This record gives sequence, structure tokens and C-alpha cells, in this order.
Amino acid sequence: MTERRIVALDATPGPLEVDLAATAVLVVDMQNDFGAAGGMFDLAGIDISVVRRAIAPTASVLAAARAARIPVIYVKEELRPDLSDTGAEGSPHWRMCQRMRVGSEITAPDGRPSRIHVAGTWNTEILPELAPEAGDLVVSKRRWSAFYGTDLAAQLRARGIRYLVVTGCTTSLCIESTIRDAAMRDYLCVLPVDCTGQPARSGSSYSGHEESLRIIERSFGWLSCSEHVARAFAGRQPATMPCSRRG
Repeated sequence: MTERRIVALDATPGPLEVDLAATAVLVVDMQNDFGAAGGMFDLAGIDISVVRRAIAPTASVLAAARAARIPVIYVKEELRPDLSDTGAEGSPHWRMCQRMRVGSEITAPDGRPSRIHVAGTWNTEILPELAPEAGDLVVSKRRWSAFYGTDLAAQLRARGIRYLVVTGCTTSLCIESTIRDAAMRDYLCVLPVDCTGQPARSGSSYSGHEESLRIIERSFGWLSCSEHVARAFAGRQPATMPCSRRG
């Protein structure tokens, strides 16, 4: 049996004891399509600055996780080249694919031919600032939740994981969907609020970010921030400063 490594994490709605020996970090959808110039969001005129702001805090969590020998699991959203997995015509995911021009051929910023949201292309590569390292796991998904149609749950069971630190984008879609599905499977989820974010809708200041934080905090997990998580991973005492909810 793996020896437990219990640490205190400053979080809301209340402090949480976390067993680092049963913890993994998820990095959800931090890929070129969402956070790089020339990716799907950028080409659609969506402000990617919110996603870009989450890169540095996420990198600090990953560094702390690796130093503490905590597994890092990347989850990226990508579709087959024949687009056979976009969903039934008229379904919510199918409509999103039409709106975002999924499958369209483009030229990547580095000059390579690429396609929007298609596996094996520049568009679906992990952002270089957060590139996976040796020993990290990469899981592909076809829908918003990291659990739907993937082997993520099996991978977590094989590693004895009970606690998930979830990072990535966007707050009200892939992050909330993933945390909801994790909660249905009895995982204890922590969302560092500075490691996620959601762009506002076109022509509006509304993004849904804050509403999703409230839903997660009330029903599905805990909120914290990169500094508090990194301190916990290092076995240090919780910080006294509260976390910002910016995103």
C-alpha cells in the first residue's frame, strides 16, 4: 500500500486535506486552438488573453506537482480527420463545430499545413509553454468532458487517484463539465481559479466564468489558486492571502 502524504490546502468553501499520494493534476484543453494566435478561438475573433493569463499559474502548479512526484495528465480536445465524431447533425456539439469551422484547412503560424480542431495537427498540440514532459499522460477527448468517451477514469483508477487538481479552459464548458463528471465518480476536485478562464461572448462583457465558479464551489468541488496549491504540494503551511477569482 502506498504511504499516505496528507497536506492541508487552503480552499473554499472550506479547507481541504489532500493526500498527495492519491492526487493527479489535469491540464484540460491548453492547446493551440484555444490559447495561441492562429488557433480556432483566435481565428473566430475570440479574445484569447484570458486563456493566455492562465498559462503562467498553470506552469507553476505543474512544476510543483512534478517536484512532489504527482502525476500530470493532459487532456486535449481533437476530432478525427474525417470529422465522423462531430456528432449527429443539429446536436449541440455538431452546431459548435459548424460555428467554429472545425476541420477547415489553415496554415499554422510556423508554416505547416494544419486543420482546425483535428488530431495530429498544429491546432491540437499542447501550448509550448505547457508542453508535456517524460512520464506525463496525454488523453484525447471528443466532447467537453474529459471523462466522456475516454479512458481517463481507468487511468486514474490504475494510479489510485482520489483527488484531482483541475486546470485549463474554458471555465463553464470543459472545466465545469469535467469537474461535474468527476464529482459523479466521487473524485474530490480542486480548481485553482487563476489556472482557468473564459473569454466573454462576442459583443458582451459576460463570460459565465463567475457563475461556473459558484456552481463548482457550491456543489462539485473546491476553489483555490495556484499559489495555495503549490504550497500544499510542497508541504508548506497554507498562505494567509485569499485567492483572486479573476478569469
